[in-house]
Amino acid sequence: MKKYLFLIIALLFSALCLNVFGQTKSYPFEITKTGKGKQSIIFLPGFASSGDVWNGTKSNFEKEFTCYTFTMAGFAGVKPQPNASFKSWETEIANYIKANKIERPIIVGHSMGGGLALALASDYPELINKIAVVDALPCLAALRDPSFKSQENNDCTSMLTQITAMSEDEFYQMQKRNMAMLLADATKQDEAISWSMKSDRKTFGEMYCDFSNTDLRDKIAKIQCPSLILLEFGFSNYKAPIEAQYENLKTASFQYSNKGLHFIMYDDKEWYLAQLNNFIQSK
Repeated sequence: MKKYLFLIIALLFSALCLNVFGQTKSYPFEITKTGKGKQSIIFLPGFASSGDVWNGTKSNFEKEFTCYTFTMAGFAGVKPQPNASFKSWETEIANYIKANKIERPIIVGHSMGGGLALALASDYPELINKIAVVDALPCLAALRDPSFKSQENNDCTSMLTQITAMSEDEFYQMQKRNMAMLLADATKQDEAISWSMKSDRKTFGEMYCDFSNTDLRDKIAKIQCPSLILLEFGFSNYKAPIEAQYENLKTASFQYSNKGLHFIMYDDKEWYLAQLNNFIQSK
């Protein structure tokens, strides 16, 4: 009897160990892995966007590179996680790179994803090979207010209340107006709006507030890797204040698109792909 009792206890202990230690770590993003190559590229979408925004980009690199395409938790239908913040997302992306032994990836980020690329290359310079920043600034708020200083304990209550209180139609109309100012290609607008509509409203409000309070202008001085900064056509009229934000990034190479708005990968696709391909393929 003692022999069978010992066996049962041993089996129960083994099951417990498998349950505890066999669990996969939960990250605040979903990832699609495609392509095959020794060098990896990580694609980070912008605010409230799906990783699908990179479909027309990554298809150009999947033959030679392993591509990891992210969609952040709470955005575009991905299940939200509590306590979303720009810093926590940056930390968890770095943890994912380390845990999965992705050797010095190239980071390509659009909008807020570009901000995450800058932050990652600043805080984890040994992890990153190159970064390509697609229409993002180190401090978006400073473009409107040059005296802007981020708040240490920023109160997002008011913004969060405003965003979450909107009806579906009010939120849709707001996003429709916003997207008309961000994306010139009308055939892509409905899909981009749908990503916002599928996003968790609490995450949307929290991350909008948090990213609006983010200032990377000093931090980027720590970046050591080559950095391509692709900027929308309209920013070419404001080169001085734009490039002043990047003055601490000594590895920056600036290129301004020929047409279109914020979603450069749609609005000036051929130019954008040529710039990105030259940068990624260069040794």
